[in-house]
Amino acid sequence: MFSVIFPGQGSQSLGMGKEFFDKFEHVKKLFQEADDVLNVPLSKFILEGPKDKLDLTVNTQPAIFLISFSIFHVIKNEFNIDLHKAKYFAGHSLGEYSALSCANSLSFAETIQLLKKRGNAMQNAVPKGEGSMIAVLGSTVENIEEILNKKKSEFVIEIANDNSNGQIVLSGKNKDLERFSDFLKEKNIKNVKLAVSAPFHCKLMSKATEIMKIEIENTNFKDFKNILISNVTANEVLNSNDLKKLLINQIENRVRWRESINFMIEKGVQSFTEIGPGKVLSGLIKRIDKNVKIRAINSIDDIKNFKNE
Repeated sequence: MFSVIFPGQGSQSLGMGKEFFDKFEHVKKLFQEADDVLNVPLSKFILEGPKDKLDLTVNTQPAIFLISFSIFHVIKNEFNIDLHKAKYFAGHSLGEYSALSCANSLSFAETIQLLKKRGNAMQNAVPKGEGSMIAVLGSTVENIEEILNKKKSEFVIEIANDNSNGQIVLSGKNKDLERFSDFLKEKNIKNVKLAVSAPFHCKLMSKATEIMKIEIENTNFKDFKNILISNVTANEVLNSNDLKKLLINQIENRVRWRESINFMIEKGVQSFTEIGPGKVLSGLIKRIDKNVKIRAINSIDDIKNFKNE
């Protein structure tokens, strides 16, 4: 039994998907459709740069989705591999939208438009330079929750991502994160500042929630082909009404990735297939459970190896 997973922000790189773009005509068409729908040269930002344009949240979110969707459909159309045989689909933050679209709940054009709006709303929810994120390494969620509880009068900081055993991401205002980072270092808890443009998955995203609430409620999600696991609950999404609420809540709530992976393993999943740029999620799963099989597919050779297994 296997699950298909889709990466989120931070997996992007200049030139990602170029091999698929060069070789497959329908991937070229998807790149062109993305440019036309968004009315921005997203293809150019992905294939040529500049990197700072690609790294803008408003571009990063649709770009990562475009690559994940392209690879998924190359696997299906060119290699005749049916990934819909998977027990579950799941994605990390924006990756949930890739999962939904590949599970036939949303069209390509609808998804990429929604992600441009989501990226724009999240990028502009907090004035530039006011908020950020740090990754805490080698500690537990319980330990960090306990520290934050004791220090809540001093720091307004939230757990944004529970990524894996020993990797937790925090969001908040810069001044609080800087002080909290120093405090953690005094306790010999390693942490690093992340290169992100805003403090995602915390209450500071409330303006983005207001905007996306309207967009998501006005979107017609179809029944999905595969069972989706929600970032917010680390559990199965039962219907499209629940889905809408969860996608709205996801903007300010913790991404429960570690719990999501553990839930799928408890339900009998023995292998995970990551579809999209990079291998970030594969690395996280290795830290969560060394016994499950993990494969990342982001090249034609990866697909051939997958087919030959």
